[in-house]
Amino acid sequence: MNLIGRQLLNVLRQNVRNVNNSTFNSYISLKRLYPGSNVNLFTPQFQKESEKGFSGFIPVDQLQITFSRSGGPGGQNVNKVNTKVDVRFHVETANWINNDLKKKIFLEHKTKINKDGFLVVRSEKTRSQQLNLADALERIRTMIWQLTESETVISPETEQRIIRQKEKADRIRLAEKRTRSRIKQDRQLSVVDM
Repeated sequence: MNLIGRQLLNVLRQNVRNVNNSTFNSYISLKRLYPGSNVNLFTPQFQKESEKGFSGFIPVDQLQITFSRSGGPGGQNVNKVNTKVDVRFHVETANWINNDLKKKIFLEHKTKINKDGFLVVRSEKTRSQQLNLADALERIRTMIWQLTESETVISPETEQRIIRQKEKADRIRLAEKRTRSRIKQDRQLSVVDM
């Protein structure tokens, strides 16, 4: 390498060092936007069990997540990008759900469980893979939360009140229907005998 090439390389190296050692912070840098904050990322610790049998935490390492091409409109994006998400987990071996909830899952969601015992949830709601994954996880979480809620016991008085309200609504609906029928009959031409 000639002398000019070496000098040029030395100048470039010094410029790179100067750029790396620069103390300039942009007005939109994280240090200025959030002064005194720690930018170290960490994963929060969740309870493994709650009093209802599900804490809301779904361990991603126990899920089988597959991506494929979604259907429907979207043009070339749909044909090229794997945005559809299939999330499945084996219900029997899921240690983050207690046994009572597992039984309820088998009873309530038997159409979503395949013959191998995997609960399958699919999402192709958006054109984004990550948003579809978040949607599928939220659907699993909602599905399990709904099973943890205890059924409300309806008193006989409340049952009677609900029945009366339905009967009243039916009477009003039928009366309005009769009124509309009469109006339509009045609009028809009547045949006059001569």
